[in-house]
Amino acid sequence: MDWSKIPDILAIVSLSCAFSSILRRSRTPAHRLWLLGWTMIGIHFVGSMIMGDPGPLGLAGSIIGVTSLAAAGICFMWATVPTENGVSCRRMAIVVFLTVSLYIVLASLGHPPGWAFDLSAVGIAVGPLSVGIVYRKNAQHSLRWLTVGLQFALGAELLVLRRQTGSPELGVDAILFVIYLGCCIYFWYSHNAGTTGSIITIGGFFVWALVFVLGPAQEHYLPGLHIESEVWNLPKYVVAIGMLMLLLEKQIERSQYLALHDDLTDLANRRLFQDRLTGALERARRSGSSVALLQIDLDGFKNVNDTYGHHMGDLLLQYVAGILQARVRRSDTVARTGGDEFCVILEEAGRREAATSVAATLEKILSEPVTLAGQRLRIGASIGVAIFPEDAKDSEELCIEADVRMYSSKQERKEDTRIPRNGLREAQSISR
Repeated sequence: MDWSKIPDILAIVSLSCAFSSILRRSRTPAHRLWLLGWTMIGIHFVGSMIMGDPGPLGLAGSIIGVTSLAAAGICFMWATVPTENGVSCRRMAIVVFLTVSLYIVLASLGHPPGWAFDLSAVGIAVGPLSVGIVYRKNAQHSLRWLTVGLQFALGAELLVLRRQTGSPELGVDAILFVIYLGCCIYFWYSHNAGTTGSIITIGGFFVWALVFVLGPAQEHYLPGLHIESEVWNLPKYVVAIGMLMLLLEKQIERSQYLALHDDLTDLANRRLFQDRLTGALERARRSGSSVALLQIDLDGFKNVNDTYGHHMGDLLLQYVAGILQARVRRSDTVARTGGDEFCVILEEAGRREAATSVAATLEKILSEPVTLAGQRLRIGASIGVAIFPEDAKDSEELCIEADVRMYSSKQERKEDTRIPRNGLREAQSISR
């Protein structure tokens, strides 16, 4: 038993715990596959401890060690596919794993007949292709066809290698090289932002793939040169560091996003709204154009919360956010500035009538009944419109003017007996 693998096992366990700790709050299917991949690396080291033992135990260690290493690479590739939860993607990963594992088992057994290796190589080439053809009508990512191409080329290469060298070990090295080269390509495709974490991860996978080329080359051309196994294992830890940095970079990016956006509706929050408004006014001053600010307050929202609970209130806020975003241009800004308050910045608004028309359209839409979670609700909205530079000369004055006009509109709506009392009359009649 090779006790020198104990430090590697402890290191992988520590890395897995670090991954698990970082992913505890924001674990996605892709991240779970990362964690599964590193678990497979830990199993690989456990298998490596006993693969040198004579008899069945050593054979089992060899099979477990190499197949788990292949499984780890497949998990890492699978994690980069946007549809990793799809049935076709799962079946593609299973077919790839089973076909390469069959070849690895045959290579570990010693001297199986040549036709068994050829049949296994054909399975490696044809299996993923068959999955791709069967699910060709599904929406498939281009990486799926890259998998098909890599595995087909690998199967052909295995057929050639067996006839030219007769060494099944070279076939296993070829399998692992293709798998980890695929990891490099997949991560380059999906993490090409140029961040430190992505560069380290992509480079680590590339060097990891080269290990399965340089190792056999060193044994063949420089048999007297002894390289410690720890040197060949270094790319694993480079990739681990890169992945940890990717996770931390994503968490920092998410924290920065949440600092400027409302978590419930994904709209701009008050801080980002003020920044956008200041920028819009500056651009309007330079170009001589106008900016319209719409201050929106929902009527009857508190009673919806009190009657149906905060869950219904959250659904209603999300619904309103979607309505507002759908009715303005991409260049405009929609923000949630309070509990049931929203603001819309219309740049290059033109004449006042145009902004007033937008406000009237929004009021009409928001006053229409809506069914959420099986409950039919009917609220309303009071909207105040202020125009820069006609109504105010800076952002503070513009917000005050829009707020005043919004409250004036709300007072007029309260006096209008046509508005359902507390915004809930229709919902309550239905619930009866």
